[in-house]
Amino acid sequence: MISYEDELDDELNIDLKKLFFSIYSRKTLVIKIFCSVFIFFVLLTFILPKKWIIDADLYINKSNNSNMSEINPYFIEEVGVGSGMAAMLSGGSTNLTNEIELMESPLVIDKVIKENDLRFHKIFGIIPTRKTGEYLTTEKFLKKGLDISVKKGTNVVTISYKSKDKELAYNVVTSLIKNYVELRKELMSEKSKSDKKILETEYNKVRADLDKRMHTVSGLPSATLTGSGHLAAMSAFSKSANRAISSMQGQFIAGEKSQISLKEDAEKLTQLASKLQWARLVEEMSDSSKVLLLKEPQLLRDWEYASPKLLTNILLGIIFGIISALIAVIFKELTDKKLSYSMLSENIIYNSGELNELKKSIIVNSDKKLCAVSFNGIPKKVIEELQQYKNITFIKADISEDFVDYISKSDSVILFVSIGTTDSWFYKSIKDICKNKNKNIVNEVLV
Repeated sequence: MISYEDELDDELNIDLKKLFFSIYSRKTLVIKIFCSVFIFFVLLTFILPKKWIIDADLYINKSNNSNMSEINPYFIEEVGVGSGMAAMLSGGSTNLTNEIELMESPLVIDKVIKENDLRFHKIFGIIPTRKTGEYLTTEKFLKKGLDISVKKGTNVVTISYKSKDKELAYNVVTSLIKNYVELRKELMSEKSKSDKKILETEYNKVRADLDKRMHTVSGLPSATLTGSGHLAAMSAFSKSANRAISSMQGQFIAGEKSQISLKEDAEKLTQLASKLQWARLVEEMSDSSKVLLLKEPQLLRDWEYASPKLLTNILLGIIFGIISALIAVIFKELTDKKLSYSMLSENIIYNSGELNELKKSIIVNSDKKLCAVSFNGIPKKVIEELQQYKNITFIKADISEDFVDYISKSDSVILFVSIGTTDSWFYKSIKDICKNKNKNIVNEVLV
């Protein structure tokens, strides 16, 4: 019993065989197309303008939005863990989106454009526009070869610029780094000034409160009770001494409360004074951008261009050469005026010399009257071998009433055709006649 999988394998093998012969029969076309495309891509290496890529790596110390936490130990207490301190100290790990936005902002890019005299040019160097001669816009510049990316898992930003002019690429990267660092210094300075202003305001407020409390201190100091032991003894026998002791105790408690309040304000003032001292130090250090240039931009040599690459173009030539050759084969197969493999149906006998296969088909259909239709002649040896079978007759293909009548009297048909010789229109016409007469084509034999 023949399974569905076996039938599928047979059909797949026939299709692959037909595909192989289709390509092999067009081997001259395949070689020409492949070589032409391959040579074209190789020549592009020497024809296309060369482009250089200049890059640089920046390490950005983005611990938080304020300088304080890096050098002021008190700032950690003030912010606290509950306020997202871990996220601030980590700078959002590798989240340097804000820094990239700064680099790509007009505050930086506009200066880069002007410093490198980047302007709109004529279309194709010939057709002027209204913008010709004007400076590039930030949006336009960002589409012209600039790439800014973050190395995964680090605080390192890579800046690269691709251009046909290697000196221009070098100058653009250098200019962008310089203007970004200056902008960051300016922002750092503003942050440090803001930190200092907040601390100064709080410090002055606490100091004023402390001065006010010192002028309103009441009660007795604790040393007052040191020599009052005899009064305490007399208070057991004298009501006036008892009242004096009670009054002194009340004054003592009030004095202790005032002292505690003053002490708390004094400690707070001391802490704020220490923080303010750190803030002033940070302000003096705010001229540092906290940006470390790990890899400086280097002016490349003539042969260090990034594109086009010979190896890349060779690979592209091979890939597109194969694709182009296959497309050419398919197109030629479908449009050829001569019979091609793709026009054949199933049950193909690829060599008329395979007589055993042909004989098997005739024997299987021994109960039917077969008509062998010849397009370009049948080898004499084949005719001699097949004449022993009484159920087969031979006829030359023709578009005529006699041919149609002869086909009508037959049960099935065997076509003898020749690839590249048989006229494709004539072949399709004969098959249409067989189809209209409901005649099954047992085999198509290639001669």
